[in-house]
Amino acid sequence: MSARTAKISRTTKETDIRVELDLEGGGRVELDTGLPFFEHMLEQVARHGCLDLVIRARGDLAVDAHHTVEDVGISLGQALKEAVGDKAGIRRYGSAYVPLDEALSRVVVDLSGRPGLFWNVSFSRATIGSFDVDLIGEFFRGLVNHAQLTLHVDNLKGENSHHQAETIFKAFGRALRQAVERDSRARDQVPSTKGTLTD
Repeated sequence: MSARTAKISRTTKETDIRVELDLEGGGRVELDTGLPFFEHMLEQVARHGCLDLVIRARGDLAVDAHHTVEDVGISLGQALKEAVGDKAGIRRYGSAYVPLDEALSRVVVDLSGRPGLFWNVSFSRATIGSFDVDLIGEFFRGLVNHAQLTLHVDNLKGENSHHQAETIFKAFGRALRQAVERDSRARDQVPSTKGTLTD
């Protein structure tokens, strides 16, 4: 069984990002982005997705967090695309509902080879601490475009923006875990009548 891992480096004038991803991991994380709340959310993806994740990011946080968050999404998307490979023998689809107190989110993933983010989220306030909630959508947009997957994110309920965000990241981790899971009945078949799920 081949390893499903990836290492990505991305350097621009705005950011320097390193990502290591292991889809066969167990939720181990090493995160250093300069953004504690963002790291808390990324840890949810790793723990609930049962994947190992290392992210080291240096960005122009003196400007704001936008470039760092977006470029981490881009880099993680590239790593996911590489680690999944040709998608032979995987389930392809995953979905999860996750509650946290009053908040409830649903996330559905299709490793379709076609990027698309369908975002139905209205946060109860504009910031969580000092973190701009608009950046959460930007993170997922970067990830989706570079992983080439279809992602539906619906926050169905929520009054506390931290709870809303946490349910989204947890549900994404669980849905992704299902989608990349090996399907013993599929053997080495690509889960598409076209015979391919690449660009």
